[in-house]
Amino acid sequence: MKQEKTNAMRMLDKQKISYDMLTYSVDDGDIDGLSVARKVGRSPEHVYKTLVAQGSNTKGYFVFVIPVQCELDLKKAAKGAKEKKIELIAVKDLLEVTGYIRGGCSPIGMKKRYPVFIDEQAKDLEKMIISAGKVGFQLEIATNQLVEVTDATLAPLCK
Repeated sequence: MKQEKTNAMRMLDKQKISYDMLTYSVDDGDIDGLSVARKVGRSPEHVYKTLVAQGSNTKGYFVFVIPVQCELDLKKAAKGAKEKKIELIAVKDLLEVTGYIRGGCSPIGMKKRYPVFIDEQAKDLEKMIISAGKVGFQLEIATNQLVEVTDATLAPLCK
């Protein structure tokens, strides 16, 4: 049976960037980051979640990729994004802004290219795990390649 590809996977394939796909069951409804880390058998320090926020000055959108056990520090995120203030967008707006839904939001392959910030803790990781763009699917990718493909900035983002 041929595996269905997500936008994120197609983008990585096109750029010849290698990744491993990890899958997990969503039957129990547990799709939070810590549950995902447990289900894919990886340490939470290696599994990252993707959050989308909007700046108060520019009204632009920003993507923040942080370890699943962390909480985004909005002040640090705003500083990184050079905004006076940022707020996470409502879950109901996620699909319209990114093309992805909650639990399946990848920093790769969004509808538009937004500035991406990855928490600085990732610099110590050879590989990290992010959403593949669909609930139940994760990508394990070399950290430096994720930074390159998303043109990300490493910054302190966690509380």
